[in-house]
Amino acid sequence: MAESVVEWGDLPEELVTRIARCLDAGIDVLRFRSVCTSWRSSIPPFRKISPSWPRFPSVLSSEEDDFLFIPGGAFFSQRTIYRLERVGENPNPSESSPSKGWMINVEESGHGKIRLLNPFSGLRIRFIPESFPKVINLLDFRIVEVTKAYKLQNSSIPSPSDVSKVALFPNSESIPVEESVIFALYHEGKLGYAKYGDEKWSLVDDHNFDYDDMMVYKGQFYVVDRWGTISWIDSSLNLIQFSPLLCGEGSQKHLVESCGELYVVDRYFNRKPRRRDQNPILHEHLPRLETVDFRVYKLDQEWAKWVRVNNLGDRVFILGNDCSFSVSAPEFAGCEGNQIYFADEKHMSVFNLKTCSIGKIPHFPDYSLFCHPNLWSSPN
Repeated sequence: MAESVVEWGDLPEELVTRIARCLDAGIDVLRFRSVCTSWRSSIPPFRKISPSWPRFPSVLSSEEDDFLFIPGGAFFSQRTIYRLERVGENPNPSESSPSKGWMINVEESGHGKIRLLNPFSGLRIRFIPESFPKVINLLDFRIVEVTKAYKLQNSSIPSPSDVSKVALFPNSESIPVEESVIFALYHEGKLGYAKYGDEKWSLVDDHNFDYDDMMVYKGQFYVVDRWGTISWIDSSLNLIQFSPLLCGEGSQKHLVESCGELYVVDRYFNRKPRRRDQNPILHEHLPRLETVDFRVYKLDQEWAKWVRVNNLGDRVFILGNDCSFSVSAPEFAGCEGNQIYFADEKHMSVFNLKTCSIGKIPHFPDYSLFCHPNLWSSPN
């Protein structure tokens, strides 16, 4: 029997709609809509940041004696990290080794501005190599979205210093921001949230003020506290414990997803960080806070236990100021696996899990080391 060939545009409408609902990345929505007219009409354009995006309340607390006031309310800027690769760079596409690419961080604000940022620090890149493409033609480049991050901003306060991280949930392109919840980690451990139309922020947890990190993992929102306990938040904004207590001795926990698995990176400093309720004079003559060690743990979800990880293989963990994520080292020129890249105040550093050593990376934060392979400098 001869095989029948069905054109893309002739696929059943219900099947096309079902495929469209699975697209969470803006670049995938753009590709989907470019296939044909019928596909373009089956899904709206990807969600863009605009001045019409809702502003959120000015007070980041439910307590009158402890709050962060942002004049005029706060709004979002969205930051998307992409892997950018020239089509045809790999002379042997059939081989298992991938071609090398760049990593770029693109910020889109509500004022129509697009800026190139450092993927690690989130700071603006002021020096861009001449060889870096100024115009991205999708016929010449393959673009893959790595992760999204968000920043809470204000016209008078570009980045509120007491807000350490912001997350939007759900963060799918198919869900309007008016139907999402904004979560914020602030005041060094408080977890707050606001919905569209709220006049003030609320606390998710009235008892625990020691949360370190948060992320969206497999369509669900997760948060980790200073002791390494991971919890998820249900539709009623209730915290439900997801993992056992880690009892890590580090001072800061980072959540990282890698190859579908959930990891906690325990970060050790040369001294205990100062808390908000501590007298700053007591820390005035102490050495500058610096990272001295990392320990990595993977959550065995089947047996509900933590497993110490000493080798990441060809994976690289990146602990950025806005978000933490992992990438495959062979996909980027000059990058080696089994390492953790992180921002430490004004320095960009790399931790080697094999040697347990830390090396500084030069030229930070003027430009992104992953923006151009020839600019890479080995920490060794």
